[in-house]
Amino acid sequence: MTATTDGSTGAPVPLTAASATGTAPDDIGGRANEAARRATEYLLSLQDPEGWWKGDLETNVTMDAEDLMLRQFLGIRDEKTTRAAAQFIRGEQRADGAWATFYGGPGELSATIEAYVALRLAGDAPEAPHMAKASAWIRERGGIAASRVFTRVWLALFGWWKYEDLPELPPELIYFPHWLPLNIYDFGCWARQTVVPLTVVSALRPVRPAPFALDELHVDPAVPRPAKPLAPMGSWEGAFQRLDKAVRAYRKVAPRRLRRAAMRAAAQWIVERQENDGCWGGIQPPAVYSLIALHLLGYDLDHPVMRAGLKALDEFAVWREDGARMIEACQSPVWDTCLATIALFDAGLPADHPQLVKAADWMLGEQVLRPGDWSLRRPELPPGGWAFEFHNDNYPDIDDTAEVVLALRRVAHPDPERVEGAVARGVRWTLGMQSRNGAWGAFDVDNTSRMPNRLPFCDFGEVIDPPSADVTAHVVEMLAHEGKADDPRARRGVQWLLAEQEPSGAWFGRWGVNYVYGTGSVVPALVAAGLAPGHPAVRRAVRWLEAVQNEDGGWGEDLRTYLPGGGQGVGESTASQTAWALLALLAAGERESAAARRGVGFLVDTQREDGSWDEPYFTGTGFPWDFSINYHLYRQVFPLTALGRYVHGELFTGAGR
Repeated sequence: MTATTDGSTGAPVPLTAASATGTAPDDIGGRANEAARRATEYLLSLQDPEGWWKGDLETNVTMDAEDLMLRQFLGIRDEKTTRAAAQFIRGEQRADGAWATFYGGPGELSATIEAYVALRLAGDAPEAPHMAKASAWIRERGGIAASRVFTRVWLALFGWWKYEDLPELPPELIYFPHWLPLNIYDFGCWARQTVVPLTVVSALRPVRPAPFALDELHVDPAVPRPAKPLAPMGSWEGAFQRLDKAVRAYRKVAPRRLRRAAMRAAAQWIVERQENDGCWGGIQPPAVYSLIALHLLGYDLDHPVMRAGLKALDEFAVWREDGARMIEACQSPVWDTCLATIALFDAGLPADHPQLVKAADWMLGEQVLRPGDWSLRRPELPPGGWAFEFHNDNYPDIDDTAEVVLALRRVAHPDPERVEGAVARGVRWTLGMQSRNGAWGAFDVDNTSRMPNRLPFCDFGEVIDPPSADVTAHVVEMLAHEGKADDPRARRGVQWLLAEQEPSGAWFGRWGVNYVYGTGSVVPALVAAGLAPGHPAVRRAVRWLEAVQNEDGGWGEDLRTYLPGGGQGVGESTASQTAWALLALLAAGERESAAARRGVGFLVDTQREDGSWDEPYFTGTGFPWDFSINYHLYRQVFPLTALGRYVHGELFTGAGR
């Protein structure tokens, strides 16, 4: 099926399945067709002239607060940046005085403390009503002493907390061999890049003079924090508490020459992983800690490494029309571009459309062709993956690689041999990154040791990268469309997915919220891999989706579903999550079902005049519950993909079919 073209705008006008056969479309089909046309035009208008798409990546105010604290620590905080950051932070404060980590979420202690400190740096008086309300909220929940370790590390940099009351993190970790538990490669790549520079901070314990006191954030500043009682020796918690005590004792006797050498090795490790744009791993948190560590080790602000790093951090700033400044934790151009390409093709845009070709050109230029940390466990595997960000050659990821391959296969590129070569490298690399259990993680192979999670230092977010259902599903779907559905490695992936299905019929979502995302990823993959729509696993998934559909016809899921007892598929309807549910239903052959028609109706009814959707809710995750993401392009690409597949059926059959 093809699309016609509107001669006045050059934009595609997708055909409904009904109109293609000469019959009149029913009302929902016609409305879906028109919604897809408007969404196509809108998405095309967002493409950068270089060929990529990138929506804002919104997280929470700790990014903005830590950016200000970094600048304060380095002595480079300026009035313009401070004023703009403070404006954004104030605008995110809840009515009760706290700050949440996602839209509509509860107040979160550490985020509130960091936001409060940032506003104090900006000159907000502690007596001001919004500040007094925040400090009271903090004290009611235990004050600074009850905050997470990373927050107290930031406060220790200015003398607001004692290093003696933080877990020890020795730089000698850099020397741990790869086979030894708790070596740095046992951590996920994002945690690894944070832990290494923090070992330098832990060793040197720097303190910059605090510009003010924070007594108002303590329950009782005169009363020292009581020591936490030791857990039983036979428990993991007790073992790691005693390990921390041993490391503290080692600090007093650590050979100075060894410690200095370890810090030099850490600095070399950090510098070697700085990207061409000056950042580290394309993400903000490791960048701020790396800059602090290098500065402590003698890198002055005019050093090329420091200049490049600070310049890269400025690129994470999103300046809003009202003058506020929001810091992105990361940027997602590769991910957004491959998803946009898939959406536009599936909505009927011709495969040789110039904007799709330009997108393919840009993606081809982003393939990572040199080894990174992943090669430690796969030294013989040639590179060939794609990363998430503009610059991140050290850490390509399996999820992006699978989706980029699916996107490239949808484009009629004028140089097909170039595409074939890139795809072959990507498929080979992806297959080589399969974990022992038959599934795929995001960045590493068999990064499954639970020991890093048990360290007293690691009390925030996931610090390992085990295989997940959503990433594995995207790989299986890609392999199926490459004609490899019967490859033993693909079949192992399918078997792992079937074993991971929840009793309810859903799948857990690691990188998207939550069971709706997991189910919306897995069902299309299983069907692409050859499971019939009538397979019991597919039918259980359909029944679950029907059971959690909201009254308005949409689907939604809150971040609270990551908490014990939080339920599954519960939340306000959103455009992106409704689209994920529809992708599963359509793959399962449910196009004419009442659930699918109601879901399409929700997307049509909530679309704005310009062809876009609004979505304040956070539907992406960095760490389930702990770190949530609002990908601003999700609300565009996924609804368009779902509407396109509803209108056209399956246009894409893959390279191997």
